[in-house]
Amino acid sequence: MNSTNAEPAISFTLNPSNGAPIYRQIIQQIEYAILSERMRPGDRLPTIRSLAVELKINSNTIAKAYGELEIRGILTTQVGSGTYVSDKAPLLGEAASAEEGLNRKIREVLGRFIQDMKDLGVDQAELPELIHGYRYEKGESQDV
Repeated sequence: MNSTNAEPAISFTLNPSNGAPIYRQIIQQIEYAILSERMRPGDRLPTIRSLAVELKINSNTIAKAYGELEIRGILTTQVGSGTYVSDKAPLLGEAASAEEGLNRKIREVLGRFIQDMKDLGVDQAELPELIHGYRYEKGESQDV
């Protein structure tokens, strides 16, 4: 485990209307954070209680998500210390590798994003400028 006690910068975004159970959304977001290396082996996750308060959901939902990830070996829990990312990388669906799973998920997210923009009447040619403007407003680095 990492010697740092700082919790990783993971921000959960839940969408109750997307059809996926909330605990599954939490699992997916943890998996994607690991696959994208925003979370690394040894990183500590938020406590069940603190995450439940932050997300305004029942703590049993968080416990179910953490429990499933622990059964799969992706997370480990140390009593009295917390829940941590293990050395085992998640595989998404039938993906042959973590990288393939991440690439598939990126394509899915981009596909939904593009469709959402079409539904809002945004022309695909306008997307780069909209993204650039959004990132500028948020003060994000422009070199990514």
